[in-house]
Parts: sequence; structure tokens; C-alpha cells
Amino acid sequence: MLQVHHPANVVTGVRAALAVVVAVVGPTGPGVALVVVALSLDWVDGQVARRTGTVSAAGARFDMETDAFLIAVLSVYAAPSYGWWVLAIGAARYLLWLAERVLPWLRRPVPPRYWRKVVAAVQGVVLAVALSGLLPHAAGEVLLLLALVLLAESFGRDVWWLWRTRTVDLPYPVGGGWTIAAIGVVWVALVLPERPGDLLRLPVEAVLLLLLALLPWRRVRRVAAVALGALLGALVVLQAFDVGFRTVMDRPFDPVADWVYLGPGVGVLGDSIGVTAARATAVAAVVVVLAVLVVVPLATVRVTGTAGRHRRGAALLAGVLALAGLVQVGSTNAAVLAVDEVTQVRADLADRREFARQIAADPWAGVPRDRLLQRLHGTDVLIVFVESYGRVAVQDSSFSPGVDRVLDDGSRRLHRAGYAVRSGFLTSPTFGAASWLAHSTTQSGLWVDSQRRYDQLLGADRLTLTSAFSQAGWRTVFDVPADTRDWPEGEDFYGFDRIYDSRDVGYAGPQFGYALVPDQYTLSAFQRLELDPADRAPVMAEIDLVSSHHPWAPSPDPVPWDQVGDGSVFATTGTQPDSSDVRTLYGQSVEYTMGTLVSWLETQPDRDLVLLVLGDHQPHSYVTGADPGHDVPVSVIATDPTVVQRFAGRQWEPGLRPSPDAPVWPMSAIRDRFLSAFSS
Repeated sequence: MLQVHHPANVVTGVRAALAVVVAVVGPTGPGVALVVVALSLDWVDGQVARRTGTVSAAGARFDMETDAFLIAVLSVYAAPSYGWWVLAIGAARYLLWLAERVLPWLRRPVPPRYWRKVVAAVQGVVLAVALSGLLPHAAGEVLLLLALVLLAESFGRDVWWLWRTRTVDLPYPVGGGWTIAAIGVVWVALVLPERPGDLLRLPVEAVLLLLLALLPWRRVRRVAAVALGALLGALVVLQAFDVGFRTVMDRPFDPVADWVYLGPGVGVLGDSIGVTAARATAVAAVVVVLAVLVVVPLATVRVTGTAGRHRRGAALLAGVLALAGLVQVGSTNAAVLAVDEVTQVRADLADRREFARQIAADPWAGVPRDRLLQRLHGTDVLIVFVESYGRVAVQDSSFSPGVDRVLDDGSRRLHRAGYAVRSGFLTSPTFGAASWLAHSTTQSGLWVDSQRRYDQLLGADRLTLTSAFSQAGWRTVFDVPADTRDWPEGEDFYGFDRIYDSRDVGYAGPQFGYALVPDQYTLSAFQRLELDPADRAPVMAEIDLVSSHHPWAPSPDPVPWDQVGDGSVFATTGTQPDSSDVRTLYGQSVEYTMGTLVSWLETQPDRDLVLLVLGDHQPHSYVTGADPGHDVPVSVIATDPTVVQRFAGRQWEPGLRPSPDAPVWPMSAIRDRFLSAFSS
């Protein structure tokens, strides 16, 4: 048995405590200093053991496990910078332990070897130096690779010796495996790691599990353990959704309203990897969710049962975890997530009442129709949404120079064609997806930043841009080439006179990525169906250009407008260059859409035309990078400069490309800007 009061073991215990602290704070600043102290004490404890005559097998094992833990901690922190192969350094000891469970001959002791201790010390020193930033990244990578080679040689020599000298089959170790696995499951469920280093934190909430284990009533203990396990399983699922939503939509998952996104998400995935593969992935995800909801409760029952048979140890561990919480070296992720979800539900209920008040408080609701938008009388007005057209497209990205060239060239071409153009930025209520939130925000003048608000708005009576133009005498049209089914709730709320989707615009060409209908055909069909007919009312239309929709794929090469026809010509034309880089494909798709729009305006015979061209949201975070914001470019285009001036004022900048310092409006300001600028 390990005698803690032996002086060498006290030193090793200090090293173990330092390793835990490093695991929590990370090897930066003070953490690096603690690593140096821990590595120095590795030499001290051996000297103390020999000089005091307290060398023992248990003490050597304690020293070895402390070394292994510190190396594992350092490798976890080094892996993101140097590559995940560095984890092999920290995992070597634990992989050998797992192998011992399968191959009993590996469990025999190996003879003492000084080189083994040297190699272990080298691992710690090299990892510490690599993390300190004292060496160039390439030099640190070389040192880590050499350290891994030394480690493989040392472990390989021991394994080879054990293989050559195996003579007696030791009994296969029984028991403990499922319990260890259950502890691992519960640990992960409590810590809810977003990064590998999170697994090294102590889950303070485990105190509750250990207290359950101390209950004297076995049946009550099991029922409580199942209930707690079910809660933990649900939190694991919610955490997975949170991570996904933060990646795609730059916000956490809303457990009340966001389930509606799962179906469209599978549809978009199908456009990326194929319908069959997407459905298989969805089925696999459902199986994983069900497995989590079953396995976590089973694990909590096993852990509480095991802890109940070791009540003194459970009580001691509960005290340690409680202390970890008090000194802020533990994890409370599970409790924080549970509180956040409950808070979100309460906030949703309160926001429903607040949003109802905002819907009802509309100063434009009672304005007579003969006063609405009269300064635009006789003018065709188009609100053109460019999918995923965000600020990142026009500045501070690898692909923005290409987009900027297209916009600058487009500005010159529009000027020659007699158009006035001014641009700025809008802040979108959504990010990465859920375009309908941006559309409804623009139309209603309300901040629609959640699916719950969207559903509430569509069930209410609110003056939108569409209904305002309709009351003022315009024919209202919605051109949404991505839709493949009827949309009765949208028809009822917006009241469009005509809705075009992919089924009724006569497209006979191929599909390009997500876009069932490429943007050039969308504009050509809209021209033919709505703008070309004679003796018509002025048209107000919302047009969605979706060739820049995720997943990004090469768009067709443009053709002369008089050759577009039914779109079958696109089957014989070329496409933009393909690329394995999604950011390059995104930039090319925006260049295609904006270049196509400019080309269409150049050939446009309708001179009484006003366009508001805007992005709906930024692209996904794997295109934008971290913390890109929610701003999207917006441009107002018209042949009458006074219309542009009246809407944009002098603050918006000339041309299609807004500078980084261009003014930023909330997207919810668009409706009221139209109504106030052009109503009498």
C-alpha cells in the first residue's frame, strides 16, 4: 500500500496537485512556471526516496502515474497547435493499460531501466518547451516528433521484452472494466467538453451523484440515479445541438423553437452529400441520440451502485469535488447548461408577450392607402436578397478582393448605364442560415431573430412592405426559386398576388449545387413573366437569388440574355472553376450573382426601376472565421438619383461596394425607411 506520509510520496503528491492545477489553468503564464516546478520535483522525489530508504514499488507506480498524467495534460494542450498526432505522446501509457486488459502477458513487471525514466522526462520537457513559445513552431514540431520516436522506442523495447520472456499465462483481469467505462461516460456527461482540455477538469456536479450513492434505500437510490442519468443524457444532446448551432448560426440552440430547423438541415445536407447519405446520417444521428439517452442513465446507476459499496471513499471524493468547486478548479458545465436552458424557456415566454406588444404598436397601421408610397407611383420596386452575402464577402477575407473587383466593375458599368447607386451595411437578425428571419425582419420592420418570433409574426396582423405596396396599387410578387412546395402560411401573411417557385418558372436546365434554378435564369424568367407584359400595373417583388447558397458549388458560365430560353442552354455551357476550398467556392458564387445582376440591369429596358439589393446573412463560420458579426452589404439602385438620395441619404456611399466604415443600419429599419421616404 502507498504510504502517503513517506517524504518521497509527499513530493510526488505535490507534483500530482500541480499537474491538476496545470490541467485547469493551462500551460500559459503561471501554468508554465508550475510545469517547470513539477518537472523539477520529478528528480527530487527520486532522490528523497533513495536517501531516506523509502523506495517502494507502490511509490514508483505513484510517480509513474503522475508523470503520465502531466504528460497527457501537456499533450492535450499542445495538440491544437501542433497537430492531433501529439496526443499519442500523452495517450501512450493509457493505451498500454487498455492493452493489458486484453493481453495478460503485458501485465508482468519489466526490469528497472534508467533510460525509461530519461525518456519520460524528455516528454515533459519537450512538451513544456513547445508550449512555452520559446522556439519557432517548426522547431517545436521537430522536437515533439523526436520525443514521440523516443517514446515509441522505449515502449517498444519493453513490449518486445515481455513478448520474448512470456512463460506463464497470468489470469485475465476481470471486473472493473464496465465500471471504468461508466465513470468515463458520466464524467463526459458532467463536463460537457467543447475542447479536449475540458476533460481534465473536475466535475463538481458529481457531488450530487455521490450523495445519491450514500442513500441507504437501494430502490430510491436506483430511481434517483436513473432520473439524474436521464437529465444528464438530455443535457449531452442539448450541448451537441448548442455546438452545432454556434458553428452554423452563431447562437445557442433554443429548446423551445429550434427543432423546426432539423428538417431543412437534412435537406441542405442532402445537397452536399446526396439525399441517401443525408438520410442515413440523420438516422445515425437519431440512433446516437437514443443511445445517449439510454447509456447515460445506465452509467449513472452503475457508478452510484459502485460508490454505494465504497461509502467512505465516496464521501471523501464528494468532499474533494466540493472543495474543487469552492476554489474554482472544477467544472460546473452541466449545471450551467441546465440553468441556461431553463432560463431560455422562461425568456421565450416573456419575449412572446413583449413581441406581441411590438407587433401591435405600429404607427403605419392606420395610414390611408392613398398616402402610402405615392412618391414611387408607377415605379417597379424590387427587393433582391442575395443568399449568404455578408460583410466578409467585401472585406478582410481571402476571397473579398475578387468580389470587390466585380463590385467595382459593376459600379462603373451601372454608372455608364444611367443608374445611381449607394451602399451601406445592415445588421441581420440571423447568421449562417434561416434566411426567412431576415426576409420577415425586412418586410415587417420588427426584429425577428428566432423561429418563435417568426411563427408568432406569421400568425399576426402586421403591415409589411408587400401589403403596403399592395394597398397602394402595386402588383406584388414573390420569386423564390429554392422552394419546391406550397407555402400557405406565407401566402396568408404577406398576401402576394403571385408566388413563383422552382416548379412554375419553366426551367429545363440542370441543377447547380443547392440552386435548383441558377440566378441568371431567375432574373430572365422574372423579366419575361412580370416586366415584359404590356398594360400591366407596377410591380413590387421580392426576389431571392440563391446561387450563393450553401453548399457552394461552381455556378454556370453566363450566356447572352437572349439565349437563356428555358435554361437548357446551361447544360452545354461551362461552369466556374471547381475547388476543394469552400471559401473559394463561396467567393466565386457571390461574384457570379452580383455580376449577373449588373449584367441584367445593363440590358434592362424598364427605366422606372428601383432595386434594394441586400444580403440575408453572413455565410457559415467555417467561411467567415470566428466572431465575424452579422452585417451584410446593402445597395439601393435606381435611374432616378433623387430616389436613391431620398432613401439612402448622404451617409450611404456611392457604388456597389461599401467601405469598412460605411454606415450600419438594423435590417428592421428598412420597412419604415421605405414608408417614411416615399409616403406623402
